[in-house]
Amino acid sequence: MNLRDPLARARGLGSAKDGVRHWWVQRLTAVALMGLVPWFVWLALGLIGADQFTVRATIGQPLNATLMLAFVFALFWHAQLGLQVVVEDYVHGWLEIALQIVIKFACALAALASAIAIGRLAFSL
Repeated sequence: MNLRDPLARARGLGSAKDGVRHWWVQRLTAVALMGLVPWFVWLALGLIGADQFTVRATIGQPLNATLMLAFVFALFWHAQLGLQVVVEDYVHGWLEIALQIVIKFACALAALASAIAIGRLAFSL
């Protein structure tokens, strides 16, 4: 028994087999951010009024640098996945493809720049 429309079967249209992975990754990054966002807020509030050396030393600690990297990567990955869904739903044609490429590159570039900045803080002490 096949529930697909005969016209769709003839055109070869169907599932791209990627939706479940996208859904799971978005949920996993959300769960990771549920733990990392309170840590980040606690850290940022604790550094209010601190001098530059204290901020560098705090972020440069191995645990804080590791958690900061995890926060940055989860944040940008989650943002990219969410923006991808919005563009897929509301933008069509050539603009959809262009926006998807821009979003992927922008998130990757921002994550890379953040990782380099965290690395400089962690390894410069």
